[in-house]
Amino acid sequence: MKITRIRTAVGPIQSEIRNAYISFATMTINLVAVETDVIRNGKPVIGYGFSSNGRYAGTAIIEDRFTPRILAADPADYTNTETESLNPRAVWSIFMTNEKPGGHGDRAHAAGALDMAVWDAAAKIAEKPLWRLLSDEYNNGEFDEQILVYPGGGYYYPGKELDGLRAEMESYREQGYAYVKMKIGGADLALDTKRIEAVIDVVGNGKYLAADANGRFDLETALAYARAMEPYGLFWYEEAGDPLDYRLNAVLSEHYSGSIATGENLFSHHDGRNLLRYGGMRPDRDWIQLDPALSYGLTEYLRFLEVIDQHGWSRRRLIPHGGHQFALNIAAGLQLGGSESYPGVFQPYGGFADNIPIENGYVRLPDDPGIGVELKPEMLGEMRRLLGYD
Repeated sequence: MKITRIRTAVGPIQSEIRNAYISFATMTINLVAVETDVIRNGKPVIGYGFSSNGRYAGTAIIEDRFTPRILAADPADYTNTETESLNPRAVWSIFMTNEKPGGHGDRAHAAGALDMAVWDAAAKIAEKPLWRLLSDEYNNGEFDEQILVYPGGGYYYPGKELDGLRAEMESYREQGYAYVKMKIGGADLALDTKRIEAVIDVVGNGKYLAADANGRFDLETALAYARAMEPYGLFWYEEAGDPLDYRLNAVLSEHYSGSIATGENLFSHHDGRNLLRYGGMRPDRDWIQLDPALSYGLTEYLRFLEVIDQHGWSRRRLIPHGGHQFALNIAAGLQLGGSESYPGVFQPYGGFADNIPIENGYVRLPDDPGIGVELKPEMLGEMRRLLGYD
């Protein structure tokens, strides 16, 4: 088998919303299509990939560095000779050839989108959903039939404030979600406290609410919010300070008895390991949120799972950031703690397949081959248009 072409494009996901740090008014993501000469259902297999929200597109990295290396490689170097199928980990090693370690910035996001497309193609060639492929090859055939999901929301919409926030959270409950997430840190503590209480009124108990500061706080502010939020018994307190300020996170964990979540802005298994070493994370209650689509892909995420095992953590304490089909497949096939969702924002890329119902906060995955891009027709159509197919 052979990879015959790789297409890239920039996908706009502009939205007039903001968190505590950034506006999404000009946000873009990487789009990738990996074409092969393998025929399934009378057509060549194409794998599709895209970045998660929050980082801008870096398609030149894929076009100028990664793609030439893959297309120049001997197909035998990335083919599984026993099954005559695509080996995503071998493809990753090829496109990362001659790349220095460290400096995990836009390169990590570009690699993540490309890696997603390669895994999508590999699963389609194997005629399996990605979750089943991961279960068979990396989890002794075990998988979760139901996956805990929660919507990432509660942004600061201009003019929306408390009434709009309540309406947004009520819509998530109507869609079948039990747990929800909201943003904090984009207002002062007094207003954010009112916003938290407004959401708790909707969901019924603080244990169903996660609060996300998006790395906004210094230590003093992080601790002030911790003191104010601790009585609510929240699902978690997320990314209080800069993602690389492990000391801040460690001090926070000493003073906050509730659960802490962080990791979506760490972009390698090395960064994840440092978080476990120095960030004060507690394996009995805290959550780690590395995003495969932003951190060199599933191939790198498998390395992070090895780190987790070495440190004695359960995979159930992992909930990938991202809010899309890729992370959902990974959570199911590798039996993680759950997956984020974006049913209301970052469309058409956010959220899951159109035919997947949310029931009591859980979803079941379909059996269609790949990661499920084809199960979101609007997203597939937009991707194909931007990638130059239609």
